[in-house]
Amino acid sequence: MKTYKAYVVSENPDGGYEGKIIERELQPVQEGEVRIKVLFSSLNYKDVLSASGNKGVTKAYPHVPGIDAAGIVEESSSDRFKPGDEVIVTGYDLGMNTDGGFQQYITVPDKWGVRMPEGLDSRKAMCYGTAGFTAAQCVEKITSVIDTGDGPVLVSGSTGGVGSFSTAILSKLGYLVICITGKPEDSSYLKSLGAFRIDERKKWDQPTKESLMKGEIAGGIDVVGGHTLENMLKSVKLHGAVSCCGMISSPDIDLTVFPFILRGISLFGVSSQNTLMFERLSLWKKIAGEYNVPDLASMVKEIGLADVPEYISLMQKGKVTGRVIINLQK
Repeated sequence: MKTYKAYVVSENPDGGYEGKIIERELQPVQEGEVRIKVLFSSLNYKDVLSASGNKGVTKAYPHVPGIDAAGIVEESSSDRFKPGDEVIVTGYDLGMNTDGGFQQYITVPDKWGVRMPEGLDSRKAMCYGTAGFTAAQCVEKITSVIDTGDGPVLVSGSTGGVGSFSTAILSKLGYLVICITGKPEDSSYLKSLGAFRIDERKKWDQPTKESLMKGEIAGGIDVVGGHTLENMLKSVKLHGAVSCCGMISSPDIDLTVFPFILRGISLFGVSSQNTLMFERLSLWKKIAGEYNVPDLASMVKEIGLADVPEYISLMQKGKVTGRVIINLQK
């Protein structure tokens, strides 16, 4: 049987979790499945949780993390794809309770695959990955409500993957972007993405008693939740909009209905994992087109499978800026 490399996380007898690269054997492809030779994957915060034994993400171990994968169809029992097709797989159950992209081959249901749009390849698609896809969703939601002349847009978690792409895409579209960061040393990086102002995290992540604050932003994209999302919503102007896609700080918010009924603002929830296929296809085409960020070099670090443990640890410590992609051929 043909073997391939996979980064497998196992639970130790003492209750800890350890990942290591092992050789696996390819298994037969079942009806309705495709086998994909993974060229690139990427590292996301959900992968860090899976690799750390978070049972809310992954219920059973041993397990291969990796919620993103892109590569070439090698075998197909489906009419949707044929050998040689280049595809993207993100979301659904990939890397959660189905072995994910931190391996040289994945076998998944054909309905999970997206045919690579013109203008992208496997490497560039994984530079975006779930983070860029989520950012595109967030941008699309709020730009359906607000225009470039309505005022600035606030982006939290701005040095992370979603925040970086949100900043870059919004700036490309002509919006003024205010970035919130706890890493002032990365201000030059954020300005290179197009941010026109950098705010320190402490300005936005403290509890406030006011039901409404001065309306200084037209909208926002939030990945942290908690007090940051509360204050963002309280600060949105009349008829503005916020996209919410994360809860790194807290899943809880404490606020009144006043921003919604006095200023008529909109709050959009974004769940990239459960995006319907027609929307996936549309968004990936936009990522290849109008949402395409021209210079990805400053945003992306490429590593090999052997480097995954180091970068999982760095991401746990909040020391990763931008995107980390994994070259499965290294």
